[in-house]
Amino acid sequence: MAHFVGLDVSVKETSVCVVDDAGKVILEQKVPTEPSDIIALLTSLGVTYGRIGIEAGPLSQWLFNALTAAELPVICVETRHMKALLTAQQVNKTDRNDARGIAQMMRVGLFKPVHVKTLVAQEQRMLLTSRKLLQRKLLDLESDLRGTLRNFGLKVGTVSGSRYEARVRELVAGFPRLAAIAEPLLNVRRVMRQQFAVLHKMLLDTVRDDPVCRRLMTAPGVGAVVALTYRATVDQPQRFVHSRAVGAHVGLTPKRYQSGEVDYDGRVSKCGDALLHTMLYEAAHSLLIQSRKWSWLKAWGLRVAQRRGIRRAIVAVARRLAVVLHRMWVDGSEFRWSKDSAAAPAAA
Repeated sequence: MAHFVGLDVSVKETSVCVVDDAGKVILEQKVPTEPSDIIALLTSLGVTYGRIGIEAGPLSQWLFNALTAAELPVICVETRHMKALLTAQQVNKTDRNDARGIAQMMRVGLFKPVHVKTLVAQEQRMLLTSRKLLQRKLLDLESDLRGTLRNFGLKVGTVSGSRYEARVRELVAGFPRLAAIAEPLLNVRRVMRQQFAVLHKMLLDTVRDDPVCRRLMTAPGVGAVVALTYRATVDQPQRFVHSRAVGAHVGLTPKRYQSGEVDYDGRVSKCGDALLHTMLYEAAHSLLIQSRKWSWLKAWGLRVAQRRGIRRAIVAVARRLAVVLHRMWVDGSEFRWSKDSAAAPAAA
């Protein structure tokens, strides 16, 4: 007889519910949120498990990998889908009721699984988000200092990153109080630039040693950051049966609403990974606006721009670029520039 488990995870404790194939509750208990404690409790029952459900969240990847290593059939469930089902099942939301609801979902097979990234993809993702965080805070600091000095009539103007600190010191030289206030900010900025350079070099080294990223960078508009973002987000290309599904996965396909006689397409959904969505848009913008090298993809995008406008063309190129990159990854081929070979990427 197969048994099914629901795990409602919080930072300190996890509510565990085990039911049999008839839906009868066998065990309900709270254990510390540690893989060893959860595994010890489940193995102590001496039963066979059909499915073990866990909601996608901050701790889900850690627990999923540990339970998988212990050869337990764990499944990570999409958050919005689980919330909708649990809300329909219960009136009072408690950890115990949530664990029981998840266990019943596992028993009847009513769930939507999500992909749990590999350890390598998680590390690459952390590198990308940490670099992005430092970059954003650095720009915030510079913009805030520019705006503050402007209140005193001191205009930084257009300067390069290496000249920024010298320009600020030059402006506040005759204002001792302003110089004393700006000094800590300039020191912090200097350290942030140094550490940002460390993370950026780490990113470049990672891309240089990754054959997949190097292959993706043969496509126009795709640089090191875009390639690694795509690599870390898709993680395992075989989880997409068709390459065209990647466009929908990153939110670059239009929404559709149909009810009775009403049937129309809306704006792009923007669901999925926001970082990859942004990177693909920037790559498409670079391909159409900045790149001087001609390609079948640029020609196609310019034809779309003539009919629908440049903004919609950029989104369309971003979507098609996501499809082409996936096909390149699966086939192990580089980007095809010529018109003679355009049929292969276009058919993807």
